[in-house]
Amino acid sequence: MTDTTFASREAVMGRAIELARRGVGLVEPNPAVGAVVVDDSLHLVGEGWHEKFGGPHAEVAAIARAGAACAGGTLYVTLEPCCHVGKTPPCVDAVIAAGLRRVVVAMVDPFPQVAGKGIQKLREAGIDVEVGLLESQARRLTAPFRKLVERGIPYVHAKWAMTLDGKIASPAGDSKWISHEASRARVHALRGRMDAILVGIGTALADDPLLTARPAGPRVATRVVLDSRARLPIDSQLVRTVDQAPLVVAVGSAAPAERIAALESRGVEVLRPSNRPPAATDRPELRETLLELGRRQMTNLLVEGGGEILGSFFDGQFIDEVHVFLAPKLLGGAASKSPVAGEGRSALPILPDFESLEVEAVAGDIYLHGPLRS
Repeated sequence: MTDTTFASREAVMGRAIELARRGVGLVEPNPAVGAVVVDDSLHLVGEGWHEKFGGPHAEVAAIARAGAACAGGTLYVTLEPCCHVGKTPPCVDAVIAAGLRRVVVAMVDPFPQVAGKGIQKLREAGIDVEVGLLESQARRLTAPFRKLVERGIPYVHAKWAMTLDGKIASPAGDSKWISHEASRARVHALRGRMDAILVGIGTALADDPLLTARPAGPRVATRVVLDSRARLPIDSQLVRTVDQAPLVVAVGSAAPAERIAALESRGVEVLRPSNRPPAATDRPELRETLLELGRRQMTNLLVEGGGEILGSFFDGQFIDEVHVFLAPKLLGGAASKSPVAGEGRSALPILPDFESLEVEAVAGDIYLHGPLRS
């Protein structure tokens, strides 16, 4: 740990947020959290972050590194300390026992078993608690966790690569390769921190993808195919690699029983529609699929297309964040495929759709990514 004195309180919390980001992809379905302990002069005496699911929380890690220097100090933490017993003991107990005088919290924990109760317990112990410093940054960091807690469905990342004229494939479906190899490496890094990766049967048939992270990341994503009639070939790469990464095929009511049986015999999990009117079950229902993923505590879902699937997610207002790779190529053609199909909007929105949008150059491609307005 370096000999550091922070210039401001905002800089201390900024460091806590920076630390928290190190846990992304490792701690889910828990939130990524960072914590910093300083003395009255804002001199760093300890810091930590939630490093892995089931491991010590950020506050406990920071307190352990600070040791006796915690006494009379201030803890800055990106999320309210927990007050319940989960995989680990309550963090508020460790904070109180450390002798800290003050706690600065970026945001209240939305998890019902905490939700202000941790802050209340700290105050009852005589600790001064402040809430709200850099809250917007903390909320951005915890967006996937909040969506799973509050709505019971994963945070949805939509990804596509397209030409400069907005095409993702030729009329015949040719799309290899629009983006540069360096851009594809960024996609693999993104896949490596996802709980699930989803495509439609059209993409599965046209591209025969693996949908795995290469090299492997901190998580092994479940591959999900929306396949109303269970058409996914049993000799596809997805089915042949089911022992390397789980594969779930969501079907509709019209899926032939023999096709379902063939997939299941190869180790594929088939999701059948719930008891709804037959006319409503010709296709897998997106919300039903998302709720099932949420029940499995899947926090981040990457939707890789194609256009019809991305359009359905857009029309259903399920997309939370986009990752777009724009290549310096032209395809043209009215019949060439666009990234987001579906019904679309009847008019352009007045305001930009994005809360913020980061733009990066990646080996000649342009990578645009950011969260949509909630």
